[in-house]
Order: sequence, then C-alpha cells, then structure tokens
Amino acid sequence: MTIFVGRNATNRTSFLKAVMAGLGSENVAMKGDADEAEVTIDLGEETYTRTFSRRSEGVDRAGEPYLDDPGVADLFAFLLESNEARRAVATSADLRELIMRPVDTEEIQAEIDRLQDRRESLDAELDAIDDRKGELRELETRRETLKAEIESTKADLEETEAALDAADADLETRREEQSELENRLEELREKRAALDDVRYELETEQESLDELRKERRECEDALDELDDDADADATAIDSRLRELRERKGELETQVDELQSVIRFNEELLEDDGPTSPVAAGGDDGAVTDQLVDDAVTCWTCGTAVDPEQIESTVAQLRERSQSTVGEVDRLEREIEELRAEKREIEQRNEERERTESRLAELDGEIERTEAAVDDLRDRREALTDEIEQVEAAVEELEDEAHEEMLDLHKTANELEYELGRLEGDLEGVEADIAEAEAHIGEESDVAAELNDVNEQIEQLRTRIERIERNAVEAFNEHMDSILDRLDYENLDRIWIERVEREVRKGRRTVSERALELHVVRTTESGAAYEDTVAHLSESEREVTGLVFALAGYLVHEVYETVPFMILDSLEAIDSARIAALVDYFAEYSQYVLVALLPEDAAALDDAYDRVTEI
Repeated sequence: MTIFVGRNATNRTSFLKAVMAGLGSENVAMKGDADEAEVTIDLGEETYTRTFSRRSEGVDRAGEPYLDDPGVADLFAFLLESNEARRAVATSADLRELIMRPVDTEEIQAEIDRLQDRRESLDAELDAIDDRKGELRELETRRETLKAEIESTKADLEETEAALDAADADLETRREEQSELENRLEELREKRAALDDVRYELETEQESLDELRKERRECEDALDELDDDADADATAIDSRLRELRERKGELETQVDELQSVIRFNEELLEDDGPTSPVAAGGDDGAVTDQLVDDAVTCWTCGTAVDPEQIESTVAQLRERSQSTVGEVDRLEREIEELRAEKREIEQRNEERERTESRLAELDGEIERTEAAVDDLRDRREALTDEIEQVEAAVEELEDEAHEEMLDLHKTANELEYELGRLEGDLEGVEADIAEAEAHIGEESDVAAELNDVNEQIEQLRTRIERIERNAVEAFNEHMDSILDRLDYENLDRIWIERVEREVRKGRRTVSERALELHVVRTTESGAAYEDTVAHLSESEREVTGLVFALAGYLVHEVYETVPFMILDSLEAIDSARIAALVDYFAEYSQYVLVALLPEDAAALDDAYDRVTEI
C-alpha cells in the first residue's frame, strides 16, 4: 500500500495518471502546454517505458508499456473519479454490460447462433434419415415387384419369340419378299423406342424447369422483402457514429478540464479562505458555523471576491462535470445501439447479395433448360412424323399372310421395350436403395455430431451465465462485508439481482438479461423496506461503485495480469470509512496506490508507505 498524501492540486492525481500511462492505460492525456512526455516504470528487474508526442493530427503513443491490452485494467483497476465502473451506480449505467465488457459476448453469441443453425441442420438430417428408412422399405417392395414383372415379361417374350420362330419356318420360302417389311418393322421399333426416350427426357426436363421457376419466384419474393435502402442507412449510421465519437471525445476532454479547474479552486479556497470544515474535524452539521467572510483573491482577474461566490461557482462546475459525464454515457449507449443496427443492415446486405447471385444462376439454368425442352419437343414432333411415315409404308407391304407375323413382331417389340424399361427401373431402384442405405449408415455419425454440438452450446451458454453469476455473487459478498465494516446508519444491504427485461435493439424488441441493484434499509422501529438507488447518499454511491469495480477486478481475474489498483477522489467518504475501505481493497491486490487528503490519510495504519511530496 502506498498513500499519496496532500491537498488538492498537489499533482497527486497527475502522478497516478502517469503510473496508469506507464502501465498502458489509454485514459490519459498530456498537459495542454506540453509537446513531449515520457513515463518509465521499474518493476523488479523489468523496465517499462512509454512516450507521447503531440502532432497536428493528435498525440502519438510509443514505447513498451506493462500491458498490451489495458481495457480491463482501465475498467476495473484504475479507479479514478471518472472511472466508468466506479460511476456506474451514480449514472445508472448498464451494470451487466460493464461487468461483461471484457468478455466478447457478441462473438460467443455468434458462435452459439452458428451452432444452433448446425443443430437444426443435424436435426433435419436425422429426420431425413428417418424418412429414408420408410423410403427404403418402399424401394425394397418396389424392387421385388419389378423383379416379378421382369420375370413375367421375359416369359411372355420367350413365348412370342417361339411363335415367331414357328411362323418364320412356315414363311421361309417368302423370306426375300418379307425382307423389306422386316426392315421397316425394325425401323418402326427403333423409332418408337427413340420416341419413348424423348418423351421421358422431355418430362424430366419439364419437371426441372418447373422447380427452377418455383425457386426463382421464391428468390424474388425474398429479395422484395429485403430493404433496398440498406446501403444508405449504413452510410447514415457511419456518419452518425463519427459525429457521436467526436462529440464523446470533446465531452471527455471537457470533463478532464472541469476536474482540473474544480481542484484548483478547491485548493485556492483551502489556501486563502477559512479552514476546511473537514480539516478542522467538525461534523457535517457544523459546516455553516465554521465559514467566515474572509475575501479570496480571484486567480483569473486578481480581484478579491467572497469565498462563498467561488464555492458557488465550484458547485456549478461540479454539476456541469456530472452532467457532462452523464452525456458521455448516453452517447456511448447510442453508439452501441447504432453499431447493433449497422450489423443488422450488413447482414441484410449479405443476404440480398446471396439472393441476387442465386437469381443470376437460376436465370442461366432456366434459359438452358428451356432450350433443352424446345429441342426435345422438336425431336418428339420429328419422330412422330417419321413413325407415321414408316407405319404407312408397313401397311402398304402388309397382306393377310403377313398380318399374323406383323402382330407377333409388334408384340415382341413392345415386350422388348417393356423389358428394357423394367430393367432400367430396377437399376434405378437398386441405385436408390444403395443411396438410402448409405444415408441411413450416416445416422450414428450425425447423432454423435449432434451430441457434440449440444455440448458446445451448453458450454458457451454456461460460460456467460457463470461469469454473470460469479460477478453477482462477488459483488453481493463484498458489499455485505464492506457494509459491515463501514456501519452506515439504517442501511442493511445493497445487492444485485439477475433479471430479464424487454429492450429495444434497433427496430426490434428482444428479451435481454440485466443486473438490477437493490437497496434495503430499516426504519427506526426496525422494519425493513426496499429503497431506491436514487436515495443513496453520495458516500454510499461512491462505496457501491468501488465495490462493483472490485467485483469486476476479481471475477475477471485482473490481478493475474494487473497486480495494481489505483484509487483517487475519495473525499465524499468520511475518514474512518475511507480507512476501512482502503484496508479492504489492500487484501485483494498486490499493489494499491491511493491519493488522500492529510486528515483522511491520518486514519490509516502508519505502517503503510506514504508519499508527501511529488
């Protein structure tokens, strides 16, 4: 523990900020009249150096600080007055967002969403496998039916061929006369087979064309539902985000400047004005009695002014500072909302691009399929005409002697074609059976992957919930311990509860977890009742904010990488309670640096190191 003892405006806060800068903090700034700055920290055998150089476009930072990523330290270890976690209670900030900020919840949620999509896909795959089992039974039945039909057709064909052989023997003497007729009959059979093939191909292509057109209509409907103005919205959001970030930076600069002016004026009052009520050791109720009418020299114009006038101005500056900090928090919330809305717009843009790309592919496939359909129709018409011509030629060659032979040939041709069709159908069914069996064989692998995905989802969900739960438990435990030590009158308990709330996310309303702060007090008769956070005193709010930051420091194990805690601006808490609070914090961090007024430092153990001059 190192205590920096001194009055306001004695460079204690500046020194603490220098330590923060050397450790890697980004929440520091150079003095307005400085062009160069350097911080060196010797820690054991290691030396860490950081330099700052002012340029026309801003301040360049260089060197090798203690921390590569100071974000979590800025939030939970460097607890100056403007620290966001420390001020969370006073500004009614989103406690869950603050405690979960070091965790990339968006990335975790995105991974959960991806795994949930994969789980749905695997569930659908298992359902498809179950359907395939039913299809397999139907296919096996169809296979047996086709085999029976093939055997029956083969028997009929053998019978017809036997009849043809008998008829051929009777007409051997007229073989030469029959030659042309047989050629025509063979040609007729071939053209009929070709016509059946064309009809089958045409039916298949037509079905494909219908499916492609159906998919195209679905893509067009999906594209109509997407917002065409998404690019304009994204541009407007980017512009607004730049404005908000610039405004936030300006306000944060104003806060630093206001704090400097406030401390300077407080020191002016303490040096030139009456004795501070705190320094004199009086209680709060005797402040008015201790004020005097001594004039103070104004540091801006050099004239003598009433101390009360300066105190009034300082009070206005404090109010302005608090208001500006509140505005910074509001801008940060608006920035986060705009970021969420921009992500939604980017997702819609990606979906629109995928849909447009698929539409282009479908147009090409439809065009090719339509050309194939037209070609098959032309072939069908040509074959039909050719068959009619061959049939007319056959009829001219027929006579009564050939009528029976012609009928047998027609029957044989039909049976051969039917046999070929049945064998082709059987081949297709057996291929479908093999495919179905292979698909069903994947069931165990799909089920195993589904179990693995469910376990990953549960682990990710548990990680977020575990951090939230541990943060709440840590805050409640340490808050109870602190309140026991500080002994606030009629304040029984301050605790955090995890709740579900309906919130706006861009244009949508969603359910979201939140951390809700509760205050429990007791009446003079001993009855407990729940109070509001707004009724907490300034001292109580400061203590609650500091404990919230300590909970974040412990839950995220910040002490593993940042064995430092920095405390400043504790004047809102009385000396005895400051001593108890600082002692408590010292139990959880290897190095604690705290800036205190002399009267507050006097309440701490003399064993602590003290720095009185900087």
